[in-house]
Amino acid sequence: MNRINPNKLLNSKWTAVQPVNRQRHFIVTKVLKVDDGSVTACVIEALLTREVTKIDWRKLKDSSQWAMGWK
Repeated sequence: MNRINPNKLLNSKWTAVQPVNRQRHFIVTKVLKVDDGSVTACVIEALLTREVTKIDWRKLKDSSQWAMGWK
């Protein structure tokens, strides 16, 4: 399990263990918060195609799907 501080997600780099739409390397470009300031989701962008996807930030904790950094 990856340990993540939701306040430091912006501009963090991630590698998909299994490619997502033939993409492996992603960067968090936006963090979505609710009125009380808690993080609900994040927007990741594929490096090669610039494809943007909105995901729940808690999915990045799963080390069987995501690795921190670019590997």
